[in-house]
Amino acid sequence: MTLIDDAKNKRSNILIQECAKQEGLSEDFIRQGVANGSIVIPQNINRHLKTINGVGAGLKTKVNANIGTSPDHIDIKEELEKLSVAVAAGADAVMDLSTGGNLTQIRKEILDACPVQVGTVPIYEAACRTVASKKKLSQIDGELLFDVIEEQCAQGVDFITVHCGITLAVVDILNRQGRLAGVVSRGGSFLVKTINASGKENPLYEHFDRLLAIAKKYDTTLSLGDGLRPGCTFDASDGPQLAELSVLGELVLRSRKAGVQAMIEGPGHVPLNQVQANVEIAKRLGHNAPLYFLGPLVTDIAPGYDHITSAIGGALAASYGVDFICYVTPAEHLRLPDSSDVHEGVIAARIAAHAADIVKGVKGAAEQDNEMSKWRKARNWEKQKELSIDPAEFARQRAKLPPSQEDVCTMCGEFCAMKD
Repeated sequence: MTLIDDAKNKRSNILIQECAKQEGLSEDFIRQGVANGSIVIPQNINRHLKTINGVGAGLKTKVNANIGTSPDHIDIKEELEKLSVAVAAGADAVMDLSTGGNLTQIRKEILDACPVQVGTVPIYEAACRTVASKKKLSQIDGELLFDVIEEQCAQGVDFITVHCGITLAVVDILNRQGRLAGVVSRGGSFLVKTINASGKENPLYEHFDRLLAIAKKYDTTLSLGDGLRPGCTFDASDGPQLAELSVLGELVLRSRKAGVQAMIEGPGHVPLNQVQANVEIAKRLGHNAPLYFLGPLVTDIAPGYDHITSAIGGALAASYGVDFICYVTPAEHLRLPDSSDVHEGVIAARIAAHAADIVKGVKGAAEQDNEMSKWRKARNWEKQKELSIDPAEFARQRAKLPPSQEDVCTMCGEFCAMKD
């Protein structure tokens, strides 16, 4: 029996109980959300998580951090350090996007070390195996892809990104309409290449029932990927993006019927004036499934600062109803992120998530700000540090002050407006 089955039949379930505690909400609220598909609690039956995080309507906005090797940089110790940094900074989930080295071993070490949910993108490994066998990326085999999915789920992955909405019909729209930046999703580009080369349907869509059977076997949550997400603001809200989203909405209903948890991924690069519409359309077409957005980035001209462009878009998107934000680091579009980038990316995304939670009326969010303001007025620096989203950075900045300035800061000094 899956979590959805337990929720629909009102059976006791430790995941629902723990999620309710984490959120400060009733078990009935969480149970109803899981039963109707507006909340997911990703946990593979082969894992026992220290922290249970739910994603969805009425819950705190969650943050994901991506880590993983590349063919040009393979260092599992470095990835484990990034994992530790991400969790310490407050990431609610981590995705292993590794494409270099022994992927099975890397994934095992990340799963063993990670106290929160772990996600993957199985087509990455299928692509690596295809290239290793001296084949082109356009020759990724459906059987191989399903083998990889089964292996990763058996290993304990809690949620998987699967680009099921890139169908023959959707690719035809893409081919006819074109784009400024083309397809920027790696997984999406692999499938577009395969479909264009073979003329055959996407195996993930054609054999979706097979995918559901695997996910149900391990109670792995499906993150229905936006393989045609816009990679620049010019391409936002175009035909291919919305055509794929429409397919994903259909697959959400099939997932729920099968007892499989599902959420929908979203863009990408979206200008500020289109963010609200993107969220509302995704919620509508996705039948109120939890939304997992990459940002969105609201401008394309800030390489080196895309954790900021993403946080701006993420705060706005989450305030309109996005439930899960994937962080973006300062290294986005430039290189593989290091531990410092990971820390900055998580903190920026958490700021965006919290700002949105105040707007959404999430329990306790506004109260946190009020508590900080109380101690700021009192100039109680220790209490402010405790309440800060990044206490270590708070302490680092305060440590720069001379002893004579312990009661105030050097911005106003004796002219501090907060002093009585």
